[in-house]
Amino acid sequence: MRACGLAVAMAALAASAPGLAQDSKMTPIAVPDQPGAIALDTGKLPNAPIPESWHRQYNSSFARNVTEATLTPFLPDPAKATGAAVIVAPGGGFRTLSMENEGWNVARALADRGIAAFVLKYRLNQTPRDMAEFDRSMSAMFSSVGRPAARLRPDQALANLAPQIADARAAFALVRARAGNWRIDPKRVGMVGFSAGAMLTMATTLAGQDAKPAFIGIIYGSMEPVTVPADAPPMFVALAADDPLFAGKGMGLIDSWIQSKHPVEFHLYQKGGHGFGMYDTHTTSTGWFDAFYRWIDMNGFTKAG
Repeated sequence: MRACGLAVAMAALAASAPGLAQDSKMTPIAVPDQPGAIALDTGKLPNAPIPESWHRQYNSSFARNVTEATLTPFLPDPAKATGAAVIVAPGGGFRTLSMENEGWNVARALADRGIAAFVLKYRLNQTPRDMAEFDRSMSAMFSSVGRPAARLRPDQALANLAPQIADARAAFALVRARAGNWRIDPKRVGMVGFSAGAMLTMATTLAGQDAKPAFIGIIYGSMEPVTVPADAPPMFVALAADDPLFAGKGMGLIDSWIQSKHPVEFHLYQKGGHGFGMYDTHTTSTGWFDAFYRWIDMNGFTKAG
């Protein structure tokens, strides 16, 4: 199985959320201003002639055909800055990025709690230039949901996520290099990801090298077991029991962390589907963010050590 199989399945539902079906139509928009976005030094994606474009869906903004990675800081008021930081990786099956629901809105909420946040716009697999063709291809991908490829183990995806992992590593390097200017403790930089972004978060953790998140959040990501690194960070996981991609397939990831004797907290919500993110729904899954913040605080990451 290859990462592209997972991408097919995840892209179909990466932006879905309960009660938002009426807003599912994709509407092209101009590439928006992204004030403060910093280009990472990973260069342009090779063999990617189709330029970046954006669209609206589910009352939210999405990017696709990203060929050059950026990192956008959302810094807290200095009066309540804790010194902690989180790199935020939106989802979208490595074909699109839910920049608003799973990126900017998450970062703003973290900054409001005194945690510096950095939205990673990582490079993506190319998709059709024409919006109608892209829309049709995304609709066709629904048929892939539930196939074995959608259960790909994150540690098996490493070789196929080289550009994205490089982007994540560059993001960590930049945040730590500018930690003094941004009032950040370089030892308290974590990462949270959603769907494909959760896969990237786990892949970045498993790849080791120089990124080494201090803590990680896996929000509606794969529950497949992994080989846990000896220096694995504390992990927070949130999933809805009615998630069509990852629920009902075992909790191997949680067991992996428990058996390796590393800290883990797991929230399984009765309802929420896939892609609930920061959407305001009538499900208890909306509580994931408050739980995530309390978990970060409980583990001491909001306090200078």
